[in-house]
Amino acid sequence: MDEIGFTCVGVRAEAYAAFPTLVFRLRITEPSPEGVHAIGLRCQIRIEPHLRRYDPDEVELLGDLFGDPSRWGDTLKPLQFANLSIMVPAFTGTTEVDVPVPCSYDLEVAAGKYFAALDDGEIPLLLLFSGTVFSRAERGFSVGQVPWHCETRHRLPAAVWRELMDRYFPDSGWLRLRRDTLRDLHRFKYERALATWDEALELLLKETRG
Repeated sequence: MDEIGFTCVGVRAEAYAAFPTLVFRLRITEPSPEGVHAIGLRCQIRIEPHLRRYDPDEVELLGDLFGDPSRWGDTLKPLQFANLSIMVPAFTGTTEVDVPVPCSYDLEVAAGKYFAALDDGEIPLLLLFSGTVFSRAERGFSVGQVPWHCETRHRLPAAVWRELMDRYFPDSGWLRLRRDTLRDLHRFKYERALATWDEALELLLKETRG
């Protein structure tokens, strides 16, 4: 088996999935003439927040995740986004495969909180690979490992993330609340004769701000 290589050539929002899914298009090269029978591929995706700039509104929203901007030199560390496995079918030379990545809009999850804070620009991602390569040989197959140093970077447009979430939650977001907090909010909404949860939260914010 010759040196195997990986490149992410694009990301799209899956239009027909049952839940929000980003599809990473992965190009794999393995130049040996015998070709590859299959790869049991593992892929870890990390966000590298220190590799982009942020506007003032984004800085304010990201304070909950990274703390005061004066400390970002120490706190702007990589965030885990996804960890998944796929089977790559047989190929010789080069192939391209789709890697579906389920996504959450849960603002209690660090990656979801980070994505939701961004209005524009690109999200720097690092894709790290490992796994098992099954190669053709004169007598059956040989087995090798994907080297641990195999990785590639990709910059995901924030607009693609917005497009994905707007497909499933148009102009909306999600908050996870304790059951007792939700009941208190429900009572507040009922007592004030408010029609929607948005109205209840807007009134609470208005009263808090005076």
